[in-house]
Amino acid sequence: MKPFRYERPSTVREAVALVEGDPGAVYVAGGTNLFDHLKLGIDRPHLLVDVTGLAMDGVEALSGGRVRIGATVRNADLAAHPEIRERYPVVSQALLAGASPQLRNMATLAGNLLQRTRCPYFLNVEAPCNKREPGSGCAAAQGHAEHNAVLGASRSCAAVHPSDLAVALCAVDATVCVVGRSGTRRIPVTALYRSPGNHPERDTVLGHGELITAVELPALPMAARSRYRKVGDRASFTFALTSVAVAVDLDGDTIRDARVVFGGLATRPWRAARAEAVLRGARVDADRFAAAAVEELSAARTVPANAYRVPLAHDTLVATLRDLCGED
Repeated sequence: MKPFRYERPSTVREAVALVEGDPGAVYVAGGTNLFDHLKLGIDRPHLLVDVTGLAMDGVEALSGGRVRIGATVRNADLAAHPEIRERYPVVSQALLAGASPQLRNMATLAGNLLQRTRCPYFLNVEAPCNKREPGSGCAAAQGHAEHNAVLGASRSCAAVHPSDLAVALCAVDATVCVVGRSGTRRIPVTALYRSPGNHPERDTVLGHGELITAVELPALPMAARSRYRKVGDRASFTFALTSVAVAVDLDGDTIRDARVVFGGLATRPWRAARAEAVLRGARVDADRFAAAAVEELSAARTVPANAYRVPLAHDTLVATLRDLCGED
C-alpha cells in the first residue's frame, strides 16, 4: 500500500478546498470500498480527507414533506429509520439487501452511491481495464462474461454498477446535493451516473473535489407502495445478478403511475422508461406486467454466458409488480 497523508477538516469548505486543490486527494468516510482498493493497489492517493466529522449524519424532515439525509448517515441507521421504512420502503429494503450487517454499520450513504464496480478484471491490477487504466483495453470483453452488463455497455467497458441503494433512490426521484469550490448544485440520482462511452474511468458527473453532502427524497406518495427485489448467487452478502426497484400509484385496479429501475444489469442504475410507459394507465394484469418487461429488456445485448440474466430480470420484475399490485 502506498503511504498517504490523513486530514480531518472541520468544515465542508475546508474539505472541498483540500481535495479540489490536490489531484491525488480523495474523500473517505466509512472506507468499506476505498480501503479494499488501497490494499489491492487500484487506488493510490497520497491524501485521505476524512469527512465523518462534518455533521452530515442526520435525517431531517423538510417543508412540503421532503426528507433530507446527510451524506455520512450509516446504511444500517438509514435502513432502520422509521420514516424511511414507512414512506420509502424500497430504500430500506435495498439497504438491507446489500453487504453484511457489519459493513452496513460502517458504510455511509454517499459512499454507497460512489462505490466502484466489482468487475473481477477491474479488481485485478494485472488485467487490462479501461475503467482502472484508460486505454489499456477491456479484459471482460474477451474473458468471463457471466457478470457483464447487458444494458448500457460500450466497446470500452461492460462493468456492472454495484449499488443497490442507487437503484432504489432512482425509483423515488431522489436528488443529490453537491458542494464544490464554485458553489452548490443539485443532481437527480438518475443523472448522477455516466454511461461508459469512451471514458469508462468516469463513473459519475461529479468533478474532482465535489462533495456529496446530502440526498433529498421528495414528497412522493407512491413511494409508500414500493419494493426492492434482488436476485444473486447467494441469499445475502452478494451483488445482484439482477434487481428491480418498483413504485406504483394505483387507482383501484388501474396503474396511474409507475417507477421501474433495474440494477445488476447495466453500467448504471437503469431507469426502465419503456416499461413504465407500458404500465402507465393500464389495468393490473400479469400479461401487462410481462409486456412491460419484454418492452424494456428488448434492448439487452447479450453473449451466451450472460443471456440467462434477461429472463431472470423479466421474471423478477413481473413478480415484484404482482406483489405490489395484489395480482394473484
